[in-house]
Amino acid sequence: MTKVDPYLHAVLVLHGAGKEVSEAHIVAVVKAAGVEADHARAKVLAEAVKGVNFEDLLKQSTMMAAAPVAAAPAAGGAAKEEKKEEDTGKKEEQAAEGLASLFG
Repeated sequence: MTKVDPYLHAVLVLHGAGKEVSEAHIVAVVKAAGVEADHARAKVLAEAVKGVNFEDLLKQSTMMAAAPVAAAPAAGGAAKEEKKEEDTGKKEEQAAEGLASLFG
C-alpha cells in the first residue's frame, strides 16, 4: 500500500471542515492522527496552499479519475485516434504532476 502524506490529508480535512488551513491547524490534525508533527513542514505547506481554489482542484482531479476509457477506434481512423489518446494521456499526466508538485 502506498503511504500518503498526513500533512496533505490534514489540509483536505481542514478544507472539508471549513476551517482555516494554517500551520497550527495542520499540526493539530497531524497530532490527532498520532503522528509527531513537524512545524516547519506544516508552515511551508500552509503557505504553499494559500490562495488555492480547492473546489476547482478537487473537481479536476475527480474528472481525471472518472474519465472513461475510450472505445477501440474504427479501422479507418485508428492512427489518428491513437494520436489523440496519447495527447490526452500526456495532458492528464502533466496535470497530475502539477497537482503532485503543489503538495510536495
